[in-house]
Amino acid sequence: MTDKTVDNSQTRRAELELLRTLPELLTHHLESRPDMLLYKQYDSRTKEWFHVSVKDMCERVERWRRAFAKLGLARGERVAMLLPNCIDAICFDQAALANALVPVPLHAVDTPGSSAYILNDSQARVLVTNRLLKWKGIRDAEHLPSLKHVVITDEAIEPTVENEIQVTNVDAWLAAGEDAELPPGPEPKDLACLVYTSGTTGRPKGVMLTHRAIMSNIQGVLYNVCPEPTDVWLSFLPLSHTFERTTTYYTALGMGCLVAFNRNIGLIAEDMRLIQPSIMMSVPRIYEKVYAKIQDRLSLRPRYARFLCDWAVNVGWRRFCRQNNVPCRAGFSSIFDPLVAGFLDKAVGKGIRNVFGGRARVFISGGAAFNAQVARFFLSLGIPIFQGYGMTETSPIVSVNKMGANHPNTVGHALNNVEVRIGENDELQVKGPSLMAGYWNRKEDTEAMFTDDGWLKTGDQADIYDHGHIRIKGRIKEIIVTSTGEKIPPADLEQAIETDHLIEQAMVVGEDRPYIAALVVVNQTQWELFAKSLHLDPADPASLMNKDVRNAVMRRIKAATAHFPNYGIPRNVRILAEPWTIDNGLLTPTLKLKRGPIRARYADEIEELYGDIRAQR
Repeated sequence: MTDKTVDNSQTRRAELELLRTLPELLTHHLESRPDMLLYKQYDSRTKEWFHVSVKDMCERVERWRRAFAKLGLARGERVAMLLPNCIDAICFDQAALANALVPVPLHAVDTPGSSAYILNDSQARVLVTNRLLKWKGIRDAEHLPSLKHVVITDEAIEPTVENEIQVTNVDAWLAAGEDAELPPGPEPKDLACLVYTSGTTGRPKGVMLTHRAIMSNIQGVLYNVCPEPTDVWLSFLPLSHTFERTTTYYTALGMGCLVAFNRNIGLIAEDMRLIQPSIMMSVPRIYEKVYAKIQDRLSLRPRYARFLCDWAVNVGWRRFCRQNNVPCRAGFSSIFDPLVAGFLDKAVGKGIRNVFGGRARVFISGGAAFNAQVARFFLSLGIPIFQGYGMTETSPIVSVNKMGANHPNTVGHALNNVEVRIGENDELQVKGPSLMAGYWNRKEDTEAMFTDDGWLKTGDQADIYDHGHIRIKGRIKEIIVTSTGEKIPPADLEQAIETDHLIEQAMVVGEDRPYIAALVVVNQTQWELFAKSLHLDPADPASLMNKDVRNAVMRRIKAATAHFPNYGIPRNVRILAEPWTIDNGLLTPTLKLKRGPIRARYADEIEELYGDIRAQR
């Protein structure tokens, strides 16, 4: 065991590289650092935050292990979890893994029908969830022949039996297992989870990831993210998301960093200020929402304040480019940068950094493409955001930018234990120990994901530059091909449109059509101001179709997309008031557009976009 007097990031990284299975991420700390704090969580009953140490977690996990053992489950059986990010979720996962069971994390924001489908597809024997109402919704959605036990964590319900399914509270369940004997632990080749893809089309598929695959991904990530023992992580992305599981959960646990759980997504801004995270995993949408709020506030400030902010961004961007060897045009005024940089940072940069807690060291953006304008704004003002790339099937990280080589228009270098290449149709292909074992009970789908020589096909078009950085150009299946033969990747275009603070969401269309058009959902606050400026009633649905409104919105879209090729700039727009959400089936649990359902829902509106004579001009 490591000398207790030497405990730094190199020491902990060396320890972690010797581990073989995921339960060891916790237990390897017990001898040398039992009192080290691992988790910080808010107790809604006492209205206070509390901490849990290594020793506390090991004791809790052992109780959960015995409760699972009491059920007599065989090695490799599936157990499902539908919990928010919390200590109970970690106990569930660690206990299941240590007993050689296979966790099946359900999406906390998914529909009851989707959760029921996953329970049946995985043949899960146990479901642990926090609310009885969640269980009732799933129970009523579909017959569940494989499920035998349901455990409720946050409510003191009376144990019952429903259609041969035992439903109980967590305290009674844990107490019943106190005398159970612990089973043998897992091997590296054993499954460590079935993570179901969120599925922008069709039914989700269960991705089989082994202990070896996830451990190799953690070990690869360490050299790009480089966590320190003193780092504090804020966890808010759902643990059903492989991105959050591998990084904030497993990597932080292995390195012995403190992880604080966000109370709820509505309090994310307050929790960032309170927790002051140094490391945080996020999706671009969070940064974009913060950016939009900042821009809204700036729009109400005097002109000199907006000028000062723009100046700070320009000076900061040149500094960032020099530090990261990013090409940047610098005019004559740049010679004054050293003289004004300190003043501008105090006047603008410090305030923006405080929005994120003021201690940001490594903030990662993954799960979707990061808007270039938003990235430039935050990077210029000292928020160290590193864009990365991955997919559930790769455990999930493939690449991520590094300190000193952060190129924000790329997703960074491949991890040191991952190989990448460009295949047919510019497809990025991946090889390495972190690849999935396949899709659960889907042999044909699994075979279709791999080339004849064993490389995983990502479905994304990419470029790999000479210096090793990878640039993702878009999903192959999502590339829009107009009737004139032009090819347009929609994601970058949509992100550009969404930089206008009037527009909350955007989706462009144009497959087999003569030009690109856009569906946009307006920000309600900005829409009220905008409609009133045109002397229209924002509550009147007819205002969305008003000719002057559509022309004005089109001018804003053209301004936001002016740097795109002319054939990629939308020529017509349909304005919508109802947001696209997970609940209405138009977003995945990871907040990606469900393009097929959106096109189906707005088929008439899309047809109108191509019958409008204004766009023919």
